[in-house]
Amino acid sequence: MPITGHVALALALLLVLPAFAKTERSRAQRDAFQQQHPCPATGKTHGACKGYVVDHVVPLCAGGADSPRNMQWQTAADAKVKDRAERAQCRR
Repeated sequence: MPITGHVALALALLLVLPAFAKTERSRAQRDAFQQQHPCPATGKTHGACKGYVVDHVVPLCAGGADSPRNMQWQTAADAKVKDRAERAQCRR
């Protein structure tokens, strides 16, 4: 049975959309992490942490939990490198 144009388009979208979909993150979970693990630069348990980002150890797109137990502080420079690798991993 040949694939029609509409079916082919739907199949293509199913393959492409997950790569562009952004996983929702909970602000409450991030705040809970920072309460438990103050900013390495300032020691504060709230607000911005200059030079650092909160990172998911196991990426959300790879099934990692959006919870403090799956978060860590990471330098902004290290985050760029890790994010690049995760984008490649999650496109598969």
